Amino acid sequence: MKVSMLAKSAAVALVFGLVASTPAHAVDLQGSGASFPALLIEACKAPFATASGHSFTYAASGSGAGRTNSDKSVGDFWFSDAAHTATTKRSSIIHVPVVAAPIGILHNLPSRNTLSLSATTIAGIFAGTITRWNDAAIVKDNNRAYDKIVYKTKNGELVKDASGQPVVAKKIATTTRYTLPDKPIKVIYRSDSSGTSENFTNYLNKSAASVWTKAKASVFTSSFPGNINSPENLGRIVGASSSTGVSQLAGKTPYSITYAEVNYAVANKLKVAHVINPAGSAVEPTSISTSAFLAQAAVDANGILTFDYATKEAGAYTLGIVSYLLADTAYPDKTRAAAVKALANYVLSPTCAKDKGAALGFSVIDGEFKKKADAQIAKIG
Repeated sequence: MKVSMLAKSAAVALVFGLVASTPAHAVDLQGSGASFPALLIEACKAPFATASGHSFTYAASGSGAGRTNSDKSVGDFWFSDAAHTATTKRSSIIHVPVVAAPIGILHNLPSRNTLSLSATTIAGIFAGTITRWNDAAIVKDNNRAYDKIVYKTKNGELVKDASGQPVVAKKIATTTRYTLPDKPIKVIYRSDSSGTSENFTNYLNKSAASVWTKAKASVFTSSFPGNINSPENLGRIVGASSSTGVSQLAGKTPYSITYAEVNYAVANKLKVAHVINPAGSAVEPTSISTSAFLAQAAVDANGILTFDYATKEAGAYTLGIVSYLLADTAYPDKTRAAAVKALANYVLSPTCAKDKGAALGFSVIDGEFKKKADAQIAKIG
C-alpha cells in the first residue's frame, strides 16, 4: 500500500515531536560550547527551523566555555565533548549523548600514501619523544601486514547482531609499504579548554600509559607528560585555539600533525591517518568504524559513556568521541524548554545525524545508546 507524502510528513513530525507549520510561539534559542559538533549543528540549522519553526544560534567556543555557560545559565543549551562533573554544575543540568564522530589524526605529509599510527606511536609523537617522521616506530607501523575489516551495513548504518555487536562482512588481507621522510615532526595541539583534548588525552593515557603517563585533562598542557616548555619542544610543539585554529595552522605547516574532526582535513588540505587498534588493524576514521567502537562502550543511567579503549573489535576506530548536549530539567520558560527538547530530538534523528552527518563523518547513535539518549531528552523541561 502506498503512503502519501502528506502522511509520511505527519508520521515524521509525530516521531520527533515537531510540527510542519510554524508554532504559535516560535523560539530563538542560544547555544554555545564544543567546536567538535559545530559543523553538524550548523548543517541541521535550516532544516530544523523548517521542521519546527524554531531557530537557534550556536557559538563554537569550546567545551570548557559550554560547561561554564551552563553553570551560569548563559543561553539555552550547551555542548561538551566530555562529561561535566565539576562541582560548579547545576543539579538540574543533564547530559544527552546526541553527536558521535571520530577524532582524526590530521597531518601534512607531502605523500599519497596512507599513514598508519599505533596508540603508542601517537603518544610518543604528541609527548615529544618521537620527533622525526622516519622514526623506527613510525616505520614499523607503516610497513606491515594485517586484515582489513569490512562491516555489514544497511542503508548506510552498521548492522549489529542480537547482542549489539557489529557484524563482519569480510576480511581483506592487506600489506602496507611507506618510506617516511627524514623530517622533523611539528606538533600542533589545542591550547584552549577542550573536550576534544580531554578525550584525546584520555585515549593516550588509557591506550599507551607507559608513554602518556598523566591522566586526561581538558587543557592539553595539563596532561602533557613532560615539560612542554623544555628547549627541545619550543617552536616544535605549539598550540592553537579551537579545531579550526589547529587545522588551519597544520594546513600552513609542512610535516605537521594535529588532532581534530575529520571533516577539517579537506578544507585545510590535510591527510587523515589510520589508527592501529588493539586488534592490530589499521582503521580509517569513518562513521561505521566509529560506531563499531562506540558499540563497545558502557552507558550509565545519566547518559555518560565509558569507552573501552582495549577492545579487540577488529574494525573499531578507537578514537571515537561523543558530544553531550547539556540541557536543563528546570527551565523557567517551559516554551523554551520544549524548543530545546525539539532540538535535541532533531539532532539525534536520522534526518540530521544521518542525512546531514554522514557526509561530514558523523555517526548515527542507535540501539541502547539511542534509548538512553531518549530517556535523557524526556527529562528536559
